[in-house]
Amino acid sequence: MTILAGDIGGTKTVLTLIDRVHGVRQPLASARFVSRDHDSLTDVVTAFLSDKQHFLQQSPLRAAAFGVAGPVENGRSHITNLSWVIDQNDLAEHLGLPAEKIRILNDLEATATAVPHLQKEDLHTINPGVPVPNAPLAIIAPGTGLGEAFLVWTHGQYQAFPSEGGHADFAPSNQLQLQLLNYLSLQYGHVSLERVCSGLGIPNIYRFLREEKRLEEPVHLTEALMRASDPVPIIMTNALDAQDSIPLTRQTLEIFVSILAAEAGNMALKLLAQGGVYIGGGIPPRILPAIDSDQFRAALVDKGRFTTMMSEIPVHVILNDQCALLGAAYAALTLE
Repeated sequence: MTILAGDIGGTKTVLTLIDRVHGVRQPLASARFVSRDHDSLTDVVTAFLSDKQHFLQQSPLRAAAFGVAGPVENGRSHITNLSWVIDQNDLAEHLGLPAEKIRILNDLEATATAVPHLQKEDLHTINPGVPVPNAPLAIIAPGTGLGEAFLVWTHGQYQAFPSEGGHADFAPSNQLQLQLLNYLSLQYGHVSLERVCSGLGIPNIYRFLREEKRLEEPVHLTEALMRASDPVPIIMTNALDAQDSIPLTRQTLEIFVSILAAEAGNMALKLLAQGGVYIGGGIPPRILPAIDSDQFRAALVDKGRFTTMMSEIPVHVILNDQCALLGAAYAALTLE
């Protein structure tokens, strides 16, 4: 059986061909595409499969699944930050497959689907905890936005479910964060978690500290930020630089880490995720020293009477940047 799996985002699209003989971790072929260079996912699929016929002649394509950066309703999704509309029926017709052999998943649902299959080298453990067998699992993933998902044990296996929890209200946990909320509410009205706990949110924290708290921004940093298309790597790199960091970037990182930890703890409480909390997305691996810290662990478990229970919940950072692609592949394998 050969399957097609994809990780579809506003910036990049990654496709892979997999068969059961070699397994998900050893694809027959894979390729990365710049999403904006193409008009639709079917165009990308056509380009990818154009020179893969020798694989498909030996083992025809039997199923396909795609993790997509956007909400999915009735097998259809409009990709956030991209003009593509991905439709299960259109893809089925294009690939010559029955519609039931195509699955469209939210990208965090795809990431969650991969979690039970992750190996030791895919993870960095923040707190080993005391995992409860078959208990729910929580996934929180700050990248460009803030994604959340969860898994529940049912019928002898974990089943992944998507969530839009990243758009829930930001709840400050101290006076400084309350001031941050007030500052952002004047600009946005509703202040979601994503406004402060994502690649979109880090510049908001930084701007609050610079403008409201009057923390100094050196000229060289001002110039670097003006030249950058994305300020987040510059802010985070400076914050982690033991020799050259400044209070403005360090405090930005500290606030971000505390908010991420508090929300990870909130998810654990709401879901009773005693199987573990998994922190994914593109940002956490890049700031691992700040997450694998006493500050993060303290903010995560600071839940009053439930502090002891929280300290026993395992917490891991996902290091594998192809987790969503792996999840799509595992989802496709269930369609045979």
